[in-house]
Amino acid sequence: MDLKTLVFSVALLNVSVMSFRVSHGQEVSLISDKRELSQMFMEVQKPKKRAVTVFDYDGPDDLPRDTGREAGAAEDLPTCLLCVCLIGSVYCEDVSPEMTSVPALPKETAYLYARYNKITKITSKDFAETATLRTIDLTGNLISEIEEGAFSKLHQLEELTLADNKLTKLPVLPASLVSFNANGNQLKTKGVKSTAFKKLTKVEYIYLANNDLEAVPQLPESLRIVHLQNNKILSINDETFCKGNNTHYIRYNMEEIRMDGNPVLLAQHPTSYMCLRVLPVGLYK
Repeated sequence: MDLKTLVFSVALLNVSVMSFRVSHGQEVSLISDKRELSQMFMEVQKPKKRAVTVFDYDGPDDLPRDTGREAGAAEDLPTCLLCVCLIGSVYCEDVSPEMTSVPALPKETAYLYARYNKITKITSKDFAETATLRTIDLTGNLISEIEEGAFSKLHQLEELTLADNKLTKLPVLPASLVSFNANGNQLKTKGVKSTAFKKLTKVEYIYLANNDLEAVPQLPESLRIVHLQNNKILSINDETFCKGNNTHYIRYNMEEIRMDGNPVLLAQHPTSYMCLRVLPVGLYK
């Protein structure tokens, strides 16, 4: 049926209704009926709106290639349908269905928060295309392995949090780090090189509490706070915090050292902290 035929039919029906009302003694307003007829005509002409799905992505390169495909398994969904994506930030916290790997990130991502998921491994490809990252927080996952080179392209990374995972060793860390947190893992001394933090010339905060370390790694000069409590550290020496060959050396930046919960008796190593402005927190007797 074409548009003219439809409009004529509607008008005829409207006149019939008017006749019916008059025959029953009801008052009829012609103006009202004309308005109704005009409104029905407009509705006939007006095209129906189509539903459009809007994705929160940073740019056209991040749009899904097949937008007509229905959502299926979690791994088939774009990251920003599983997580919350704001400009430069991705929040994937306690995702359901379970997230078992680092999600593909939109370009220009600067902040990633993927806490309390079931991620088991960080590969060398996970962050290869997101050199803009400044913060990564993977607290509370099941990460037991980090491939070498996983962070090699992250020259702007300032904060890396891997707390409450299952790590036994550390990979090479970005020299740009200001804060590193690996509390609550299973780190062992053989898995953390003594020079693991040597090249981190900007780092100010290192958190390694609640692990299985038996020795203190070399601590950068820039460090302000280090937490080593609840490990298995048995001893320290004149080079642990100070420079044994320089009695005039003062470590000005250091503000806090937590050694409590370790078997080492700090009172037996008084020259180990002579350069500090504050005493380490720990067992003295």
